[in-house]
Order: sequence, then structure tokens, then C-alpha cells
Amino acid sequence: MRVHGFSHYVKSYSSQLSIIFIFPKLIILNQRFYSLDVFRGATVCLMILVNNPGSWSHIYAPLAHAPWHGLTPTDLVFPFFLFAVGNAMAFVMPKLELAGDRVFWRKIIKRTAIIFLIGLFLNWWPFLTEVNRLVEGTTEFQKVTIFKGFTWLDYSKDKAGNIVETVKGVRVLGVLQRIALCYLFASIIIYYLKARKAFLVGAILLLIYWMLCYVGNPSDPYSLTGWFGTDIDKSILGISHIYKGEGIPFDPEGLMSTLPAIVQVIFGYLVGDYIQKKSKAPEQQPFEFEKPGALPMECIKC
Repeated sequence: MRVHGFSHYVKSYSSQLSIIFIFPKLIILNQRFYSLDVFRGATVCLMILVNNPGSWSHIYAPLAHAPWHGLTPTDLVFPFFLFAVGNAMAFVMPKLELAGDRVFWRKIIKRTAIIFLIGLFLNWWPFLTEVNRLVEGTTEFQKVTIFKGFTWLDYSKDKAGNIVETVKGVRVLGVLQRIALCYLFASIIIYYLKARKAFLVGAILLLIYWMLCYVGNPSDPYSLTGWFGTDIDKSILGISHIYKGEGIPFDPEGLMSTLPAIVQVIFGYLVGDYIQKKSKAPEQQPFEFEKPGALPMECIKC
């Protein structure tokens, strides 16, 4: 049984080596790194936990986002997802490089569009909403259900009793939309610039973002109300199409804050690329053992 185990071991890897030497450009590694799988699974578990705290009126503090300054475990969920996107990209990019530019662009544009449109659909759904409409001949309102277009009108009264017309709309950006945009730009950077230059681009993007934060509002650059990106979101997307859950028009997945998020994907790619290159899994290195003279377990079983 020892001889059989060892011969099977050598035969298996000799066949792989022959494939490597004969078809060096056609190799596709179907290897899994379980530590990365565990990381992805733990991130999903954390996401489920923070989205289901039991009671939204009595939330355990670590399961809530920091209001603005500060950091909680909940704030790490989305960065971890972006890291995982880049991590997975490290395993896919070699195949895309072999396939060529045409396949690369077709795949990333298709995937970006699908993820972005799913996010937009979820923001739009359900397509019906209740709004106030004036009762003819009076100053009173009645609730009516309308089909939500991309924008719609709603009416209310201010403290003085004046009728206020409000333009509401579908939120354009969101979690999936950010993932789509980060995936698109990070893929282009990595595909054309490779790992070393992608690292430099990531560092430059962070420096540019930091500079824009300060230059955009030197008197109060790091506050919720003073952050420069909100004005850009308002001018490009419109107030009716951005998030208002913080009490003011402010989109946590806005356009400008996408810059450091792209770097998060690049970072995930660099870690995945490093792990692949430096991995010393026994099944990859059949003749390199942990200790001199040691044999793989397959060779000594009986």
C-alpha cells in the first residue's frame, strides 16, 4: 500500500507536470484557498447579523453604524465585501488576460451592468407609492397610490401651513451600484497596469481623495455636513435621487467616496495575488516538505 500510494502520488503530479511543459499557456488553476472562503462566509454571517439585530429600537451598539466619526464592526461589512470582490478577481484575471481584450471588456461591462441594474431595481421596488394630493377646492390632502416613475411629486405643509411641493425620485446609487462601479474601474486598472502599478494607482487615488476632502471645504472638511462629495452628488444626480437617511441629503455610496472604495478592491486583489504566488500547499509542491526527510502522509499510510 505504501508503494501504491507513492506511485499514485508521483503519477498524478508527473501528468500535471507534463501538461505544464507541453501547454504552459493553457493552464487554468482550479485551486481553492479555504482561508479566503472562510473570510467570505464570515463576512456574509456578519452582514446577516447586523441586518437582523432582533429589535431596531434596542440595537446592541456594535451592530449599529457609527453616526459619522468612529468605527464599529458593522462599518467593516461593506469594506470586507469589496475586499472579497478584489480577492476573487485575483483568481479570474489570469483567465481574462489569456482570453484577450475583447473577452475582458465584454465580461466586465456585462457584469457591471447586471450588478448596477439589480441595485437600481431594488431601490425602485416596489413600483407603487403613496403620495399626498390636494382635494380639489380645498387645502386638504388625500392619500393616493401612484406608479413611481424615475421622479414624482409629493405635497405637504410647512409649519406655517403653506403647501410645499417636493420632487422625489429613485435613489440612483447604493450598495450594489458601488460594487459594480468599483469592480469596473478596479478591473480596468488591474488588467492594464498589473499588480505593481495598480498598487501605485491605489496610493495615488487615496492621496487625491484626501486632498479633495481638504480642498473642497478647508474650514470643515471631515464632517457630515462639510464633506465636499455631497455637493457633487447633488449637482450630478440631483437631490431627489440621493440618500436622505441621515436627515440631510447625503449618499454614503456617493460618487466621490467611490474613489477609496476602488482602492479597497485593488487591495483585495493584491492580497489574493500574493497568496497565490506565495502559497506552499503540499498538493502544489509535491517535493517540498515541511521538514527535511519528511514524506507526505499519502506515502506513509498503510
